Amino acid sequence: MSGFIQNLLNRIRKPASGPDIPSDQVQTRPLPEEKTLPVRDAAGIEEISLNPPQLVVGCSQSIGMQREHNEDAIYTLTTTLVSDTRHINFGLYIVADGMGGHQHGEMASGIAVRAMAEHIFQNCYTPLFSQSPKPPEKSLQEIMQEGIQVAHQSIKKQAPGGGTTMTAVLVFGDQLTIAHVGDSRAYAIKTDGQIEVLTRDHSLVKRLEELGQITAEEAAVHPQRNVLYRALGQGEPFDAEITTSPLPKSGYLLLCSDGLWGVIPNDMIFNLISIAPSPAAACQYLATAANSAGGPDNISAILVRLPEKTQIDG
Repeated sequence: MSGFIQNLLNRIRKPASGPDIPSDQVQTRPLPEEKTLPVRDAAGIEEISLNPPQLVVGCSQSIGMQREHNEDAIYTLTTTLVSDTRHINFGLYIVADGMGGHQHGEMASGIAVRAMAEHIFQNCYTPLFSQSPKPPEKSLQEIMQEGIQVAHQSIKKQAPGGGTTMTAVLVFGDQLTIAHVGDSRAYAIKTDGQIEVLTRDHSLVKRLEELGQITAEEAAVHPQRNVLYRALGQGEPFDAEITTSPLPKSGYLLLCSDGLWGVIPNDMIFNLISIAPSPAAACQYLATAANSAGGPDNISAILVRLPEKTQIDG
């Protein structure tokens, strides 16, 4: 594994506007004994912890090696407000994977992401960060559920026949709220290497696995593993899964399309994240690894490094 990763790092480049990553600035090394992922600058030099604690985000996208166009869409918004004794971290992160087998699938993901982001911005972000801040009129769960419905109806109106997955993660203080449809995924990645899937695939194969009719190994190679029974823009009535939980105290959140999680294993995902100098570089490593494994689909990734302490004061 380590040899493959080193060879991979030697081939990885920064975005086209920047230079290659110098090989002597990216080194493979084990996690420190205290099992924490150190904060590093672009040269891989360890830094002190951020104060105030902040969300640090990176993203990447690739068309893959076997597709002619991109049907994924991503969105990131990260805000930190610090004034007097008040400290608020706010983050909205969305990954959507358009369904290529449906008319306007390439449009559906972009429409859905814009509609969802606009709804959250108007109903949650603006009230909280305006000159006269006030709590949102509805709960975060209700706002996320309404946003999914708005995205669903926007697709039906602007791209009839189109469909898309959506995984939207809202971080507000110590709370994590997820709205999810389809088989894009959100993961919690702990500093000791544990990776937890925070979403449930709405796929035919996953349902068969849940019913005990096939094994996880069989599901991974099943010819119908990409068939969804729930997607934005498809079917009525429509229902999304909304979950709320405490934000992990440290580690990472990873949102990605199946062009990433369906191609490279969890241990490689963790290894690449742990050796990367930043979340942005980690996402580039992940996309390159998926392409090196064949790149059968579009690849999208958003990586959020969590602060050790997140709170809302005042």
